[in-house]
Amino acid sequence: MTFVTTLTFRSGDRAVLDDTVTGLKDRVERKGAECKGPHQEQPEHHTVPLFSRCQPGEQCDPWNYTVYTRWLEIHGSDHIAREVVATDLPDSIRVEVDVERRASQAYR
Repeated sequence: MTFVTTLTFRSGDRAVLDDTVTGLKDRVERKGAECKGPHQEQPEHHTVPLFSRCQPGEQCDPWNYTVYTRWLEIHGSDHIAREVVATDLPDSIRVEVDVERRASQAYR
C-alpha cells in the first residue's frame, strides 16, 4: 500500500502562493520524494455585501476578492509529507491535508 498526501493551498495573494508552493515542491524533490504538481484550479471570485449601518437598505459597495488554489501530491514518503506540513507558511496561506491509502498498481 502506498500513501498519497495531498496538500491543498489557498490564498488571496497569488504571487506568495505560487512562490511558496514552488519552494515546497523543490524541497520535497530534493529530499527524494515523488511529488506531482503544483496543480491549480480556476480562481474563485467572491462578493460580500457591506452595510454602513445595521439598518436594511443602507448598503455600501460590495467587497470583491479572489481566492487562488494550488495543490501538490506527495507519493509515499510520509515522513517528508509530515515535515512539509509542519513548515511555517505565510499568514495569507491556508493549507488542507488529505492522506489517502492506495493499492499498488503493479499487483492487480
